[in-house]
Amino acid sequence: MKNRFLLMSVLVCAVLTGALSVNVQGQVKTGPDPSTLRDPDLEKDSLHNFEVARNYFKLKKAYVAALMRLEEIIAGNPNFAKIEEVYLMAGQSSLWLADGKGKQKADQYTTFEGGTKHTLTPEQLRELGKSYLSRLVTDYPNSPFTKQAQEELRALGVANPKDNKP
Repeated sequence: MKNRFLLMSVLVCAVLTGALSVNVQGQVKTGPDPSTLRDPDLEKDSLHNFEVARNYFKLKKAYVAALMRLEEIIAGNPNFAKIEEVYLMAGQSSLWLADGKGKQKADQYTTFEGGTKHTLTPEQLRELGKSYLSRLVTDYPNSPFTKQAQEELRALGVANPKDNKP
């Protein structure tokens, strides 16, 4: 009698444990988060552009060339693995061009709107830089680059980065 009771108790515990583990497994998502899916070829191309831009930015102080490469990444691959650093470098490049820093002149940076070529003023470059840094702060608040972007924005007198986000 004791052996049967002990055997029944063990079976009941085993069934309950199995049922609980099946219930927990049923709550698992069905695959990776779609926002993290990346095209390997596009990622490779973006990484190449990023490395070239970083070289222009850090070693050559060619902020126009760096900004153009970074904008190509932002436009073509907004889910790039290093997009947070891209926004920081793009923001800093724009701001430093506006201040006349670097080896390239700000008038070398041009945009095309409606088929016409435009050179940005220092104020427009400053606003462009603020928008990149604001996007970093608002879209990626836990990024390791967010604090640096916030310091840059504070130095520019931007209290709320959401106001400068395009």
